[in-house]
Amino acid sequence: MKRKGVCYDVGRYLYGDWRKDYNPRTVQRELDIIKNDLHCNAVRICGRDIARLETASEYALQLGLEVWFCPELWNKSPEKTLDYTAKSAEVAERLRKRYPDKVVMSVGSELTLFMKGIVKGRSLWGRMRNAFHGGLVKSGKHNKPLNEYLFKVVEAVRKAYYGPVTYASLPFEQVDWGLFDFIGIDHYRAEQINDRYTDMLKPLVALGKPVAVMEFGCCTYQGAELNTGRAFDIVDIKSLIMHRIPLLGRFVQARLKGDYVRDETLQAREIVESLQAFDSVGVESGFVFTFVHPQNPYNENPRNDLDMASYSLVKFYEGKHGVTYPDMTWEPKEAFKAVADYYKK
Repeated sequence: MKRKGVCYDVGRYLYGDWRKDYNPRTVQRELDIIKNDLHCNAVRICGRDIARLETASEYALQLGLEVWFCPELWNKSPEKTLDYTAKSAEVAERLRKRYPDKVVMSVGSELTLFMKGIVKGRSLWGRMRNAFHGGLVKSGKHNKPLNEYLFKVVEAVRKAYYGPVTYASLPFEQVDWGLFDFIGIDHYRAEQINDRYTDMLKPLVALGKPVAVMEFGCCTYQGAELNTGRAFDIVDIKSLIMHRIPLLGRFVQARLKGDYVRDETLQAREIVESLQAFDSVGVESGFVFTFVHPQNPYNENPRNDLDMASYSLVKFYEGKHGVTYPDMTWEPKEAFKAVADYYKK
């Protein structure tokens, strides 16, 4: 692959800020590690706050990383989402002017589910339910309104931003890739598609434009490999919500739905095998999901170890620092070293 990357979250927002620990100094340090120790040459920077996106992108560009600038406003109407994305394009253009040929902008990710208006449902979970259990995905009825929106948002973005544009699609979204400079797809392995995992990418590569797998990875427990894209769904949501309530949260420990076995080796193997698959079919860019995920901290008690449900390359600690990087509140997993070794080749 030409671009060896990782997803880096500066604050995606869904039922709360995913980077409540956000700190510019921490961001700088983590991007340093991404460049020099993880051996990435590209980083996909995601989040809602445009100022955070610009700050992180600026520093990554100073390091020499190529930045895939990914503003994400989730769970809003098409009108609000388009307006937000168009404003973000102005920031992307400022960055592109300072760092020519080093910025790619994404106009959205998995919008059939993450944006209101294409599938019925007030929440992400409601739209997922309606999409998969209501027969909409099989019917393909989502593709027309999706492409109508993508045409409008690309048109708006290109009025302010003059660099390459992409979109992070779902495998069942039939996107008009004529609108874009890069073909982007979030592509996770699962038991029912493993025998055709690479074959699903070949038609995209055959279109003749560079293909980027914008998101892929695996969680950190035995069984996560059976459906890596949904492997996060082992957290007891009720306990998690109660844990985050001020005062009450001190008396409620967030926990998993059942008993699971932590397996960092499995996570590392799944990621490397995915990277090998991408190389085998001519995928140009890959972005491992994700570098760090403070929403799911590590716990020595397996029942409370939310990091098992995390795709992150590092396990996040609450209240203590790591050993490998004593200035960071996390410790690399086996997947960190596996990706670093693969990217260093």
